Amino acid sequence: MMTREQRCGLLAEAETEELVALADECLTDGVPLRVLSGPEVGVIAAQVREPVLAERFLLGDVLACRAEVELAGHRGWSIRMGDDRAATLAAAVLDAEVQGARPRSARVEQLCREVARRRAERDAAEWAELAPTIVEFEELT
Repeated sequence: MMTREQRCGLLAEAETEELVALADECLTDGVPLRVLSGPEVGVIAAQVREPVLAERFLLGDVLACRAEVELAGHRGWSIRMGDDRAATLAAAVLDAEVQGARPRSARVEQLCREVARRRAERDAAEWAELAPTIVEFEELT
């Protein structure tokens, strides 16, 4: 089982259509959804970690959308890059679904695993493209 941080990160990468479709399924049981915050679009500072010394620095400002909801007494939260309000709200609903251990929690986890698989495939393809450009040095003895 993944952590909430991992789940929210993967939901932030999921496609809008898959998020909205699954969130709609989660809401079919008639439990009222309360939107606590958003979806609101704004600018946030992007921070990255330099890989050699592991020092953090500000990269710049980026557009992001965030939302917080309550479903069956459990809060869900989401933040995504860009201004896709529907996807952000849907991701918050899915987070609340898992937080409340509701009926479609397993489907949310399955979606997250699928997003992680796509990310791994994309990363592997990128490395395969870069591999021919790697320079290896001989060790001098």
